[in-house]
Amino acid sequence: MRGHVIKNSLKLLFGALLLIISLFPVYWLFVMAVQPSENLKTPCLYPAAFTADNFISLFAESGFLQPLKNSVIITLISLLFSLTFGLAAAYILARRRFSNRWKSGLSFYILIIRILPPVAFTIPLYTMFNRTGTLKTLFPMIMACILINLPMIIWFILGFFRQLPEEVEESAMIDGATEWQLYCRIVLPLVLPGIAAVAMLSFMSAWNEYTYSIIFVQSPQKYTIPLALAALNSEDNLTNFGLVSAAGLISMLPAALFVIFAQNYLIAGLSSGAVKD
Repeated sequence: MRGHVIKNSLKLLFGALLLIISLFPVYWLFVMAVQPSENLKTPCLYPAAFTADNFISLFAESGFLQPLKNSVIITLISLLFSLTFGLAAAYILARRRFSNRWKSGLSFYILIIRILPPVAFTIPLYTMFNRTGTLKTLFPMIMACILINLPMIIWFILGFFRQLPEEVEESAMIDGATEWQLYCRIVLPLVLPGIAAVAMLSFMSAWNEYTYSIIFVQSPQKYTIPLALAALNSEDNLTNFGLVSAAGLISMLPAALFVIFAQNYLIAGLSSGAVKD
């Protein structure tokens, strides 16, 4: 009995240590963001004085609101299209609902797109967007995020669709459900944990995308969050740690809120999609 208590205590202590290590960078960002610049010359584990000047300056002088809007637009639109086409493609591959002699290799080709580094697509994508005259818009970034997330969504959600018992779908079809009703009202609600998990991963990928943004974005008005953070950390603003910390905190908020509201689905989704019976 005593050994069991000691074992649980060690587990609790180890978990608390991991939690502290994980959250300390966020806490340190907060400490630097809420202090005046002169107080940052002497590092301290807690704020010696509180101020909102860094956040006010971030939006009033640095124009951080526009990159925030751009990132929200790019992330949400690309996530919507990626989920729409990715879920449909994964369902078709899982249930073999069309006849194609190349179907056995489709999964492999999708995996290849995901395995290749993003920089491998930069030249053909840049050439295509340049010829169509869309480089001065957000369209290239939206398409680039869809290219990155679509293969991941298909591969991730395939495991969930394959785990679904076909008897459930057969019963619904016997009751008169159409293919569209079967997909929307029966199948998708059953894989909702997987959808939440892959939506979170896709959201993070699009929100933090830097490689394509530094190539496709042509003007400061089209900056995304990663580019805006890089611009704040230039030679002119290198010592303004309070401003950079405030921007870092704000950039983490959308993902943090998503995780808080979808944590139950995320836990179920991340722990079950690849389980094999």
